[in-house]
Amino acid sequence: MDFALSEEQEAIFDMATAFGEAEIAPHAQVWEREGTIPKDLWPKLAELGFGGLYVSEENGGSGLSRLDATLVFEALSQSCASVAAFLSIHNMCAKMLDNYASAELRDRYLPRALTMETFFSYCLTEPGSGSDAAALKTRAERTNEGYVMNGTKAFISGGGYSDAYIVMARTGEDGPRGISSIIVDDGAEGLSFGGLEDKMGWRSQPTRQVQFDDCKVPAGNLLGEEGKGFRYAMAGLDGGRLNIAACSLGAAQAALDATLTYMGERKAFGQPIDQFQALQFRLAEMEIELQAARTFLRQAAWKLDENHPDATKFCAMAKKHVTEVGSRVADQCLQLHGGYGYLADYGIEKIVRDLRVHQILEGTNEIMRLIVARQMLAERG
Repeated sequence: MDFALSEEQEAIFDMATAFGEAEIAPHAQVWEREGTIPKDLWPKLAELGFGGLYVSEENGGSGLSRLDATLVFEALSQSCASVAAFLSIHNMCAKMLDNYASAELRDRYLPRALTMETFFSYCLTEPGSGSDAAALKTRAERTNEGYVMNGTKAFISGGGYSDAYIVMARTGEDGPRGISSIIVDDGAEGLSFGGLEDKMGWRSQPTRQVQFDDCKVPAGNLLGEEGKGFRYAMAGLDGGRLNIAACSLGAAQAALDATLTYMGERKAFGQPIDQFQALQFRLAEMEIELQAARTFLRQAAWKLDENHPDATKFCAMAKKHVTEVGSRVADQCLQLHGGYGYLADYGIEKIVRDLRVHQILEGTNEIMRLIVARQMLAERG
């Protein structure tokens, strides 16, 4: 069993790290205060192939594996987890276009998604349906001209910011089989947005409700087949869970690296605080946790790439474990910074805030436990 990254994978990680250090890290605090990310950042990332990381090369994407993609998100999150996670959402949408769109729809949207001239948001969650996503109420009624959509989506990253939205809406019966995926362009008649959400973390990502009031959408904007939208939406979640875990890993690693530097400079009782054995033990515990989490994440990504029968179980386990490790490590790093860790200038408190939501989105960690337990019981036979 080979745990080493290939030369190409090392190059992918280094390229993403260098981009983050040059183009994201110097601005992350400003973007957080402003509550938005300049749109001119995305074409720069697209030039590196990051607009369609796992979109097939046949359709113009980078054709990377899921393991390769986790390296990109881990590297970028060292500079800002909020920006990296936003990129993950767009990539989930691009892959849905790659996999399920008709040739006409793909030709219309995918090229601009890959250049990130068209930035996509993913609209599944509603005010009354989070973990129980199949209970969504947004409805798209078929008409002679297309669809008329009514309903509200909640907690949408990019609401009022993105150029297009992949919306899961009910076109048929109750339950998952009555749900379809439909693309709604910004500016569509009947599309509007709630106020900017005032969030604990991920503050540079504009988050709003997305509202549909007799919103008119052309029939040609149906993604794939009617009634299969929930399956399409769920198919991307294994990879999305790996990505969000990678974002936790990268940001926590950045916090630990900063803490190592700080502890070598900060003195107490006549010596640098990294010379106190009790604090050395805490550093060691964090390193062990991060290295174990990294190995676990990459194993889960490998299983997904190999279409292994238990890939979904491992993606759920990795998402649960790595996001919780990331938050624990970030919190310990803040503690080791003392009062300075609580100040925005040091960047640690931002990491703590940004990582907390990773245990909630892409399926809560309670749902991850449920997925794992159900598969264990099924395997028991």
